[in-house]
Amino acid sequence: MARTHYIAGNWKMNTSKAEAVQLAKDLVAALKDKPNKYMVGVPFVYLDAVGQVLKGSNIRLGAQDMAATGNGAHTGEVSAEMLKDLGVQSVILGHSERRHEIGESDELINKKVRRALEQGLEVVLCIGELLSEREAGNAESVCAFQLDADLSSVTAEQMKNVVIAYEPVWAIGTGKTATPEDAEAIHKFVRAHIEKLYGKTVAENVIIQYGGSMKASNAKELLAQPDIDGGLIGGASLKADTFSPICEL
Repeated sequence: MARTHYIAGNWKMNTSKAEAVQLAKDLVAALKDKPNKYMVGVPFVYLDAVGQVLKGSNIRLGAQDMAATGNGAHTGEVSAEMLKDLGVQSVILGHSERRHEIGESDELINKKVRRALEQGLEVVLCIGELLSEREAGNAESVCAFQLDADLSSVTAEQMKNVVIAYEPVWAIGTGKTATPEDAEAIHKFVRAHIEKLYGKTVAENVIIQYGGSMKASNAKELLAQPDIDGGLIGGASLKADTFSPICEL
């Protein structure tokens, strides 16, 4: 089964409006006619401006989070309807920074996942273990629990719009990276667990990205692994000259 590599950039809480627009322009030029699938996760306040630049390109417009509910009395929240109105196609949910800095529960993440899928958005669902959980030998059980909880009531048909991003929390922004073999082992486990939940066809087709400090220097070896289908890139996605070399591999 040949899956298309899917490289996504998560800009997190970075850039000014001018920088975001320029970065988008640089990426559109750099990735034109390239064969893989691409997305950038843009801060809410710059989605409209960046969306104008990406329109008609091969780069998907992504949001970094969304509300679990529709429009209404939810001060400070941003709904799927609002995101779609700006041309957003994908949304990153369950990112470790939302889980561990904001305290998002798996129950809340599941509500967001179901809401996004009902509204026709692609979901990039982040899962992964803390260093303490890995050292205790619980990396697989943590990932299995998150998959079970976060995908609860998601159908096999809806899984066509779900991408899994495995992010070992201890390797995000630390410069540490799981070895390609370590990363592949968890990716393989995640695919096997999805097969348990949804069957072989869904498991073979689901894209599983690696999200732990992937950069141009290690991306080739990581992406060569049979179950690593792309990357969710943080720091290296903030400049075209560090992001596009990963995208072009």
